[in-house]
Amino acid sequence: MKITIKDIARESGYAVGTVSRVLNNRPDVSETARKSIMEVVNKYNFRLNSNAKHLKQQAGSSIAIIVKGATNMLFASMLGQMQNDIENKGYECLIYYINETDNELEEAIQLCNDRKPMGILFLGSNHQVFMQQFSSIDIPCVLVTNSGESLNYSNLSSVSTDDSDGARAAVEYLLELGHRNIGILGGYLDGPVAATRLDGCIKAFNKYNVPFVPEIQYEPSMFVMSRGYKAMENLLDRMDNITAVFAMSDVMAMGAMRAIKDHGLRIPDDISVVGYDGIELTEYLVTKLTTIRQNREEIARRSIEILIDKIENTNSMAIHEVIPFRLIPGESTKSL
Repeated sequence: MKITIKDIARESGYAVGTVSRVLNNRPDVSETARKSIMEVVNKYNFRLNSNAKHLKQQAGSSIAIIVKGATNMLFASMLGQMQNDIENKGYECLIYYINETDNELEEAIQLCNDRKPMGILFLGSNHQVFMQQFSSIDIPCVLVTNSGESLNYSNLSSVSTDDSDGARAAVEYLLELGHRNIGILGGYLDGPVAATRLDGCIKAFNKYNVPFVPEIQYEPSMFVMSRGYKAMENLLDRMDNITAVFAMSDVMAMGAMRAIKDHGLRIPDDISVVGYDGIELTEYLVTKLTTIRQNREEIARRSIEILIDKIENTNSMAIHEVIPFRLIPGESTKSL
């Protein structure tokens, strides 16, 4: 009878990663787990030496996280929890940082060749790249914070916030406060995040019958403070009558707030500001930022649970979960 690591894991009741570590004689396994797993191994006369070596070469016992953007504060706030959850499930956690402009699929393909992880989590992604290259990856993967449902890959799940609805809620909040001359700081529209959030903004303007002219009111930028600062300066140059701004990330919003201050304007008396993400730092700003808070703890937790379920139950289909957001009022907004 041919037995595999998944058979051993299923019968012993332990994770595949834990079984792999026992087979490779790793010390970081409890004696209780080792004893239970070895009972199954001996029951089926599983040959440890050659099979364990082959297993490690073919599958490994690791889960990789590819982080797009080393300065992304939202991702940084999630990584510690994700690493702990992965290791508590018996897997090794591998973390790789790439630049925002790098190709995450090229990194993933190379990683599969070199380290043979059992699954990959993508923090930050470009849908165009996935459409072109993801078919060459056959292990379970999860997009974290971005939806992958439209990509329609059976081994690609996702856990995200409804970015369109979140952006809509942010702009509607400003409209309900009486603002009509609202600027938008967002990403470049060739990426799914910026395009989806802009779609939500437009829905809010349409609902309130407020004209929106992207050429004047929308300023693209990378999601970093320095670029948010410069983007806000550009909006101020174009919009003499601006009374509010929605930034598609908190770090962009913080850069924008500095630019507003440096131009002799007051927040929120002259210009109200709303961000997006709900990173912890926003709670400690001198002018506490109004923001759309993504539930990063739940996103991180479910991403790990879904990926490990896909690793250990290979016949299961992709899952695409949407985690609710909350609008957190701060000190950076006021009614006209």
